[in-house]
Amino acid sequence: MGDMPDLRRGVLYGVAAYTMWGLLPLYWPLLKPAGAVEILAHRIVWSLVAVVAVLAVRRHWSWVRKLLRQPKKLGLLGLAALIITVNWGVYIYAVNTDHVVESALGYFINPLVSVVFGVVLLRERLRPLQWVAVGFGTVAVLVLAFDYGRLPWIALALAVTFGVYGLVKKQANVGAAESLTVETLLLLAPAGAYLVYLEAAGQATFGHTDAGHALLIAGAGVITAVPLLCFTAAAIRVPLSTIGLLQYIAPTLQFLCGVLVAKEIMPASRWIGFSIVWLALAIFTYDSVRTARATARERRSAPSESSHTETSRTASPHTESPPSESPHTESPRTGCGNQPERSTT
Repeated sequence: MGDMPDLRRGVLYGVAAYTMWGLLPLYWPLLKPAGAVEILAHRIVWSLVAVVAVLAVRRHWSWVRKLLRQPKKLGLLGLAALIITVNWGVYIYAVNTDHVVESALGYFINPLVSVVFGVVLLRERLRPLQWVAVGFGTVAVLVLAFDYGRLPWIALALAVTFGVYGLVKKQANVGAAESLTVETLLLLAPAGAYLVYLEAAGQATFGHTDAGHALLIAGAGVITAVPLLCFTAAAIRVPLSTIGLLQYIAPTLQFLCGVLVAKEIMPASRWIGFSIVWLALAIFTYDSVRTARATARERRSAPSESSHTETSRTASPHTESPPSESPHTESPRTGCGNQPERSTT
């Protein structure tokens, strides 16, 4: 019974994370004239500030000693920190150089990478309609890649890095705030060193324009921490294959930002590709709703079936025999009680 609410909560966290990520193309251009690397360094520093503030409010520090005694998890988080640094940097560069739609393509490819990791490495299973949705998604990615007429290196870099990041975070299985704290703390030294270098070279923009610009750069911590916290909370609650398919939300919103706000060119072939993606999402949503309803019906019927079996056994003369003659009839409730548990697997 406890698994279903946790799963639904995980899906909601995932939807929230990808919606916020999908709207990020509206934010990064506001930080100009800062360059992509300067924005990345500030993003790391202010993300750490934001997540430490969250932990301070919660007064949650007991996890530090436990994590320090688990070098494997620390190693995974260190790897995750390196991967997300590349992902952040490429994405900021893409948005601020008018490649928003190509970055959206990267996040359309990414769910396919996550699904492959989930099925091949984690042995997760997809239902038939989920396979159909993945198939349509693959076709859509091919159409969009053909539309560019070249190797979309920005898209591929974003897809692979975030796919591997999701897998590493799944294996680390560390809480959202704790994980982000460790990742940004490991990156603090190089990020801080780069900002000091910019200041010494007279190339820094933070604090050298106006107060609004400085606040926006500092706000990069909040708009980074919140969706990542949601993503981590989702990644440890739902299958990686589901995370992969939910990720279509972000590139759809990114695409709309690229076309409607950045006014990037949108040829007919690109519309076809995105239409196929939306079809895949419709199939996936239908399958998810249908499965959730079927599971709910099974859970509601399980207690009544168990009660009916108990009554039948009580009325049966076979349960009247002494325990010494038939020890299996001594605890018929054990068999009945286990039935609902089996039905949920």
